[in-house]
Amino acid sequence: MHAATIRGRGIFADVACCFWKEEPSLRDALFFFRDPGIREVYVVPNFISEGYFTRTVIPRELELAGAETERPNGQLWKYCDPVGAHESMTGHLLERARAIAPGVDESTATLLIVAHGTSLNDNSAVAAKEQAEKIRALERYAAVLNVYMEEPPQVSDWVNLTKTQNVVVVPFFISDGLHSYEDIPALLGIENASTGGESRAHELQGRTLFYSTAIGTDSRFADVIIEQANSFDQRKQVLQSAS
Repeated sequence: MHAATIRGRGIFADVACCFWKEEPSLRDALFFFRDPGIREVYVVPNFISEGYFTRTVIPRELELAGAETERPNGQLWKYCDPVGAHESMTGHLLERARAIAPGVDESTATLLIVAHGTSLNDNSAVAAKEQAEKIRALERYAAVLNVYMEEPPQVSDWVNLTKTQNVVVVPFFISDGLHSYEDIPALLGIENASTGGESRAHELQGRTLFYSTAIGTDSRFADVIIEQANSFDQRKQVLQSAS
C-alpha cells in the first residue's frame, strides 16, 4: 500500500518491496535495481522498532556492511532507520487512541501501547517504551503503559496492570495481521475480534476496553518512509559538518 503511494508520487526512479516470509524475498532485492542510472538505493525497514530483524536479519540478507554499502557496480545502498523510530510516531499513536475512543475523558483512561517483544534482541521493546514515556510526560492519560506479547509487562496481564474503567489499546505494529487480529485480542480476552479492520469497544472484566487496528495502517506512513530516506543524507551532512 505505502510503496504504491510513494511510487505514484514520482519522487524516486523506482520503488520496490521485499519481505522476510513472502515473495519477493529480501535476497531477491539484491537483483532489483539493474538500471545503471540508479546510483543510490535507500533501504527503509518498514518495522515499528529497532530489533532483531533490523539489526541482524535485514543486513545479513541484503549483504549490508553498515550504514552505507557500495556494490561491485558502484551502486551505493543506504540503510535508513525503521519507520517506527520517526519523531511523528507519538502523534500517530495519540490520534489513533482518540479515534477509537471518542468522547472518552483521557485523564480518566489508561493507554496501552502493545508491542511484540522478544528474547532475541532487547532492542525490539525500546521503541514502545520510549513512546509510552513521551506520552506519559504529556500528562493527558491517567496512565500510559508499554506492554508486550512475549516479555513482561505482558498484555495478558492488563487487568492487573490497569486501574481505570476505560482502557485504550493501540497495537504498535506496522500492519494488521495475525498478531493484531487474533493473538493480541486473545491475550486481552476479546472473543471474535477479527472485525476486518474495525475498532470497537469491548466490555471485559467490568471494564470498557477500546481496541484499535495496528498503527502502521495509517496512510500517512508513506510520508514517514520518504522522510526516513531523506533524513539519512541529512544526518550524514550534519556529521560531516561536525567533523
